Amino acid sequence: MKMKRIVTMVLACVFLVGAVPAFCQEERPSADLSVSFLSSYIWRGQQLSKNSLVIQPSATFSYKGFSANIWANYDTDLYKDIEALDNLTETDYTLSYEHDFGPVSASIGYIYYALDQALDSQEFYVSATLNSFLSPTLTIYREFAHYPSTYLTLEVSHSFPVVQDITLDFSLLGSALFSDDSDSYPDPDDPSDEFSGLHHGKASLSMTIPVSAFMNGDAAQYFTITPEVDWVFPLSGDGSNDMSNRALGSTDNNFVYGGVTIGFAF
Repeated sequence: MKMKRIVTMVLACVFLVGAVPAFCQEERPSADLSVSFLSSYIWRGQQLSKNSLVIQPSATFSYKGFSANIWANYDTDLYKDIEALDNLTETDYTLSYEHDFGPVSASIGYIYYALDQALDSQEFYVSATLNSFLSPTLTIYREFAHYPSTYLTLEVSHSFPVVQDITLDFSLLGSALFSDDSDSYPDPDDPSDEFSGLHHGKASLSMTIPVSAFMNGDAAQYFTITPEVDWVFPLSGDGSNDMSNRALGSTDNNFVYGGVTIGFAF
């Protein structure tokens, strides 16, 4: 079933690539398809892969503020050789709606995490972005299925023009976690209590390179190549201990990784 999901995603992407001319002739829902090749998968400060290439395809379809996304993580070499695990470790499904209120862009959404190594998770979230310098964005996630907790992020970002529509992009994110379940997210200092407080930060540096910047042709305008490097680090003592406790085969609490994303949007 896991492999069927990723095959279905790939076939949908192929179909949409062939349908580009028809989509471009009149106003239609937009699509954003991409695949990332990264040296590690770090999620909310948790090390979920080690010493392996991860491949993360994504497809987003949007129309009049409504969006639907499917995203997956394929680990080419699982750290723990357990027969029951599938290399397709996770498939996420997201539904969202976004609307502008003057200088603020607000969105609400629902995420279903289909996990191979744990019970599936579900979240609702709300997000608000101030459309100004650094585009500060506050997002609040609420997990309600198996790991009840509230997760908050505050992110700032900026793009610097380089040449011919190429941009150098920087973002900085901070997070806090407030758990309702000591089994899922215990306080490192008191395992009988829930985690509550600042957790981790993430600094990202990438470059968005439109293929049309160095290649002619109608198709080139739809493609981008985005190399990136990311650094994930703790923001508190408890956050550091939690990250160390969840690290794979070590007590690391700092993670530097990177890769490249190939995107296709119309």
